[in-house]
Amino acid sequence: MTAIEAMKKILSTLTILLIGIAAGHLISTQLLPKYLPQFAVTGSGESQDGTADANEPLYWVAPMDANYRRDKPGLSPMGMELVPVYAEDLNGDSPGTVKISPEVVNNLGVRSAEVGFGPLTRRVDTVGYVGFDEDQLQHIHSRLPGWIRKLHVRSNGSYVEKGAPLYELYSPQLVNAQEEYLTALRSRNQLLQRSARDKLRALDVSVSQIRTLARRGRAQEAVTVYAPRAGYVNELAVRNGMFVKPEMSMMTLGPLDQVWVTAELFERQAGAVRVGNPVQMQLDYAPGRVWQGQVDYIYPTLDAKNRTQRVRLRFANEDGRLKPNMFARVTIAGTDTASELHIPAEALIRTGNQNRVVLALGEGRFKSIAVMPGERVADQVLILDGLELGDRVVTSAQFLLDSESAVNSDLKRISSDEVVFPTAWVEAEIIQIDPDNQLLRFRHGEVTRWGMPQMVMIAPIAESLQQTLDIYQLTPGLKVLMQLDGSETMVRIVQLRIPDQAGPRGSGSGGAK
Repeated sequence: MTAIEAMKKILSTLTILLIGIAAGHLISTQLLPKYLPQFAVTGSGESQDGTADANEPLYWVAPMDANYRRDKPGLSPMGMELVPVYAEDLNGDSPGTVKISPEVVNNLGVRSAEVGFGPLTRRVDTVGYVGFDEDQLQHIHSRLPGWIRKLHVRSNGSYVEKGAPLYELYSPQLVNAQEEYLTALRSRNQLLQRSARDKLRALDVSVSQIRTLARRGRAQEAVTVYAPRAGYVNELAVRNGMFVKPEMSMMTLGPLDQVWVTAELFERQAGAVRVGNPVQMQLDYAPGRVWQGQVDYIYPTLDAKNRTQRVRLRFANEDGRLKPNMFARVTIAGTDTASELHIPAEALIRTGNQNRVVLALGEGRFKSIAVMPGERVADQVLILDGLELGDRVVTSAQFLLDSESAVNSDLKRISSDEVVFPTAWVEAEIIQIDPDNQLLRFRHGEVTRWGMPQMVMIAPIAESLQQTLDIYQLTPGLKVLMQLDGSETMVRIVQLRIPDQAGPRGSGSGGAK
């Protein structure tokens, strides 16, 4: 290469370099400041020297779903603007978090337990009273009015065998019935004999007594009445010489080879018991012995005064040790709950308007959060909302930690409005309209009852509102009142009111709240 050619190549290279420098200067001073805001990647979380900037968001999450995470702004699947998360939000020291040194934690005796999941076996502990098996009770009544000549059973609790004499009754009508039978026998009229004999049987005269009457040939003034079954005498209401009538209950006979135990449950326990559930029973007079039985019947009504539900339990009593009116302690094995989150009952802090637990966040950090408790089963409480599997809750010294956390706390609340008020009215400004898909993009104010801040979101128009609303009368920039329904996965617009029109369009009634 000649010296001239080398010189030309050097000049060419210098020229290109100068042009590149000039172009870079133009971009950095004129074009970059103009277009950079449109294309800058917001939320990188790094400063110019590559280190994390505490003032920049780390990432963005959906307001209604913290698991939906993105590295730049945008909209959630529900059409809401994503919320930035900063480094200070992840250090565990948000308002309401209490930090305690390990020595203090040890001195306070702080204990914690992990949130459990699965079915719990209900157990109902209550008391009951032993009674007769009423299916086998026999009430004794006289078939005719008359007088008790002799009472063979003298007291309550007496045991009588089947066929044993109970009492002797004198009744003029019974004497006349015997005379009619004797007359029919002497007439040798088979029809009259049969009719007179049936009448005596209807008056509770036994076949053997009728045969004795025919053999003796004369009526008896007092007829003996015998026990129709074996059992213990209960509710004895007659004595010698008393006048009795058919409507009068003279006594009751009942066996004790099987007994009923009537127990009472609190109203909240009634749903845990089913017919056939196994039962264990213990009595003070027989320590260590356990009787096995089952739920025989659940009464259909509750006691109006005590608000209790009666259940009937059945137990075998071959040795006769179970006596009527004995007091018993009863344990009923109830049905299992569905698989739910549950925590120890001692971890739940109940107040007048909120239920809370203290979360153990680790490294001596604790924080109170609101929860929605369900049924209590033994020493566990079901948790319907507010906790997740893997969380740890404090089971001792939690009241002290809760009071410290409540001083400056942003409690993770479970708003009762979310349950009681699935819908909410809000002022909104329409930004964009999609008639084909019946979607509106709008900017709305704060929804107090849902705890939702001001934001831009996209929501579909409910089918009920589509039938009455002309979407083409809506224009960008139009300010309206709309009722949002958050009971489903995606928020829907169920009513819409244009201020200069008479009333809301859509399903339901009522104005803005």
